[in-house]
Formats: sequence, structure tokens, C-alpha cells
Amino acid sequence: MNESVQITNLRVVRNGKIILPDLTMSVERGIVAGLLGPSGSGKTTIFRSIVGVQEAESGTITVLDRPSGAKELRTKIGYFTQSASIYSDLTCLENLHYFARLLGDTEISVEEILDLVDLRRNRKQIASSLSGGERARLALATALLGKPELLILDEPTVGLDPVLRRDLWDLFHRLSDQGKTLLISSHVMDEADRCDVLYLLRDGKVLANGTPQGLKEQTGKADMEDVFISLVEKL
Repeated sequence: MNESVQITNLRVVRNGKIILPDLTMSVERGIVAGLLGPSGSGKTTIFRSIVGVQEAESGTITVLDRPSGAKELRTKIGYFTQSASIYSDLTCLENLHYFARLLGDTEISVEEILDLVDLRRNRKQIASSLSGGERARLALATALLGKPELLILDEPTVGLDPVLRRDLWDLFHRLSDQGKTLLISSHVMDEADRCDVLYLLRDGKVLANGTPQGLKEQTGKADMEDVFISLVEKL
């Protein structure tokens, strides 16, 4: 299959509320795909479903040709969550070495990853003393460990300065050039143009998907915020 992710008729209900009513979408391999939509549109639930930690009422998800949650996927998926999954009492270096030992072989060395996320100068700093942006970058660094074929990044650039955001997007595209698939969520519309393909979400449904340029041409709008508004108004 040429898809990294294939979701078919996925329905998720949580606490009596329908989060994903009937979601079908697929993500090709080796691209940077963006999930854009306001808070509550279902982005995190989709990610949790792909990883295999979200219970679904019905539907199927295939990830890298395996059912979501399959044991073989544990080292093939890097997952960055909105709340930093790191140990606050360890240094940056100790955090990365710990997760690297859990995963075994890693394509990129710990030192290289520290450089990629601009944390080399913080390498011996205790995680609890890091700023919010630094903690987010450390969590992103742990997602880059191992040999992930699919990187799932839930709003990875929130709270970061414009220069670092630019550098991280450059990194995301370098990784996709190596054949990795990146699925990135954001509610910041100006990041849309950095993606190869977009999925615009609202209320657990895909309003539209396509390249940024294709969506602009489809709606006759020049920027993604206007594209999104135009699609919502047609509902």
C-alpha cells in the first residue's frame, strides 16, 4: 500500500458525546500532512486513534499496513503529545538516553537530535527548570528517537519563536525527504502553506483535503484562513 494511514468509517464517542461521527481519510507515505482546525475539531482524537490508545465504537484504522495499536508499530511511530511526555527530574540528555535505551537502535544520535531541536546548550539542564518551549522541544526530541516511519506531532510549534518554528518545519521536510511520513496538527492557519497536503477539520469531519494551492484555487481565496471560512460557510 502507498498509504501510511488508512481510516475508514471511524466513529468515536466519549462521555456520550460524538467526537468523530464517521471519519474516512488516508495519508500517503513520505509527505508532510497537516490537520488544521479549531480546538475541539477532533485532531487529537484522530491521533490517539492512529496510535491505538483511543477506543472506537466502530470503523477500522490501518497504520503502515498493520492494525492500529499493533505491537510491531511501537518502534515505527514517533508520537509528540500536547503535554510534554518527559521526566522532569532528569536532564535533557538523561531523558533522551533513557528513551533511546527503551527503543533500541536509533537512526539519529542523541547529540544530533539535541542539535536539531536547539537544546545542546541545555543538555545538562534538569527538565523541570526548562521553559515551556524548551520542554516542548525536548518532548519532540524523544519522538525523533528510534527509527520512526511515521511521526505524529500534535501542535509541535505552539509557544515557539518564529525562527525556531521555521527551523522545525525545515526539519520536518528533511525527514519527509528521507521517506518518513509526518502528520502534524495545528490551529494556526499560517502554517498550512508549509504542508504538502492538508485536511481541514471541523466537528470531527473533514471539510476538504488537498494541497494548499489546490484548496486556494478551489475556493478562490488567497490565504488559508479565508479558505477555511469559505468552506465552513458552505455547510
